[in-house]
Amino acid sequence: MPLADHLRELRNRLAKGVLAIVLVTIVAAFFYRDIINFITEPVLDQIGCHQSFGELASSKNVHCAHITVSGLLAPFTLALKVSLMTGVVLASPVWLYQLWAFVAPGLHRTEKKYAYAFVGFGFPLFLGGGYLAFHVLPTTARVMIDLTPSGAENLLPLDDLLDLVTRMVVVFGLAFEMPLLLVMLNLTGVLSGGRMLGWWRGMVVGITAFAAVATPSPDPMTMLALAAPIWGLYFIAVAIALINDRRRARRAADGPGDDEASELDLTPEAIGEVEPVSAGRLPEQTTTDRVNGYDDVT
Repeated sequence: MPLADHLRELRNRLAKGVLAIVLVTIVAAFFYRDIINFITEPVLDQIGCHQSFGELASSKNVHCAHITVSGLLAPFTLALKVSLMTGVVLASPVWLYQLWAFVAPGLHRTEKKYAYAFVGFGFPLFLGGGYLAFHVLPTTARVMIDLTPSGAENLLPLDDLLDLVTRMVVVFGLAFEMPLLLVMLNLTGVLSGGRMLGWWRGMVVGITAFAAVATPSPDPMTMLALAAPIWGLYFIAVAIALINDRRRARRAADGPGDDEASELDLTPEAIGEVEPVSAGRLPEQTTTDRVNGYDDVT
């Protein structure tokens, strides 16, 4: 395609993706209260001041947080933010397909296979990380709210709570993609399984440090809840890479397959002594006759 046609196709693909996001956002705007309740309910069940005073006093969790919305425009901004976030998430099959449809014609068959594998395994891994974050966050919030000094009330803005939940889900989801990225690098020949295995001490320390920074709670159990699954996924990725390296080495030892071309030997060889060329004629010329004034060479 000429460049103008590529730009025109990109514009059409982007327009379709944006249109899908806008339509889903409009529909989600009518249900934004239900969406907010779904996102925040697990956390509010742990830290929200919606219980009676007798229930709070009889439990060990004495501290609670009052959910607040401050400002005249805050409810509208909150509804817009939640609706747009829902639109981007629920419309992801449409805009991801548009992105794939734009990129796919330029990929080879092997590259398409790797891309299908990345999407097929990457999406469930991201959902697994987000699900883990969604269930770890209430415990984290409980630990954080218990640090409130006695006699003080904790006011928690609702938009801050939504930002925290969203950030935790995205961070956990992306962290679960790291082992898949290592496997893809191994399949493409960039990274070997032996080198990945040699990094295991540094990776364990690095994953632990990442989990400590990614989780807002100082609770070590929350940090381990994120670090332990990534440790397991990393060693699974190393095992897959080692198996793939062994399979690649066995294939190289067996030589090319029946449908594969063997490597050409391009080493120059000596051609021996060259016979002298007689008076202006090539060796294969047997006559000096010219056709239309030209000899064999011209």
